[in-house]
Amino acid sequence: MWFNRTSERVRPPYIQQLWLVVESDLVKSTVQRVALLRQSLREALFVYEVDQQLTELKPVAVPARDDLWRRRLARFPPVAAAESSEIAKRLIALAPEAIDVVSARYGETLRYFGLPFARVRRVMGRERLWFGVEGSRRRLWEEKTENEWTNLLTELLEHRSANASDHHHALYRNAAEAWLESLLRRDITRLDPGLIIAPLHAQFRTARGGVLGVRPVDLLALRRDGRLAVIELKVSEAREHVLQGADYWQRVEAHRRRGHIARAKLFGNRKIRNESPLVYLVAPTLRVHPAFNALARSIASDIEIYRFDINEDWRASVRVMRRMRVN
Repeated sequence: MWFNRTSERVRPPYIQQLWLVVESDLVKSTVQRVALLRQSLREALFVYEVDQQLTELKPVAVPARDDLWRRRLARFPPVAAAESSEIAKRLIALAPEAIDVVSARYGETLRYFGLPFARVRRVMGRERLWFGVEGSRRRLWEEKTENEWTNLLTELLEHRSANASDHHHALYRNAAEAWLESLLRRDITRLDPGLIIAPLHAQFRTARGGVLGVRPVDLLALRRDGRLAVIELKVSEAREHVLQGADYWQRVEAHRRRGHIARAKLFGNRKIRNESPLVYLVAPTLRVHPAFNALARSIASDIEIYRFDINEDWRASVRVMRRMRVN
């Protein structure tokens, strides 16, 4: 952003280069991002690694885009089975329009409009339920905690609703992006009618959990024409929106090129086209960061990035107000 502003000066000194001075642990992620920038910007940009004493600079070569696909990939994570436990099925039946389940390695997490409120684990061959939202102590569901469990469900029904009267309540404000994600998981065609409704992968990890700095993709979807779509959601201004989308594109594209996504049958027997994924960046109309368009134009044009502006009252029903290609 600073380089864009200073390079447009009408009087000298004229700015022609951008140097990024980077500590060792950030070099790899930095050059991978630089490789995704448009050619004119890449030619003006130089990366230097600085030592821990901040006394010596060492130039770092930025890889060509093709070199990214030759890098060794972390093991592709297995996709958890979709079968729900009996407890999870009974809870979903209480409010099927609000409660969904996310499978994990050691059990299931139940979410109320995206907010985790209960967890099911199998202990000694028996399914057990723990409940409690983030920031509160989790309790084991049993006879003596029945009242607490009932109170939690009542508060979720009252406060985590599009019709809630108190918009400052923690149950309304917390995990807003997860709330938006939960609505789109139920019908992703609200965003793009060309997307298939299921399978749809939420919080999709391109590497095993625990890998430092590897965040999950909000939504990984498939269009009816066979193109993958990487979907990143924001509900408040976030400067990183564009760059996160580009990062996720690079990871998904690396796995697509190696055939990992097709072999894992993430989308059943549907054929995945031999084209790079689309990037969908979604945010409420008035919550798009002012730097969004400038950052989007810095990304190479062969990475297809689309901006989706949705209605401000998306909790009631998601509507796309504007869709546009941004780079």
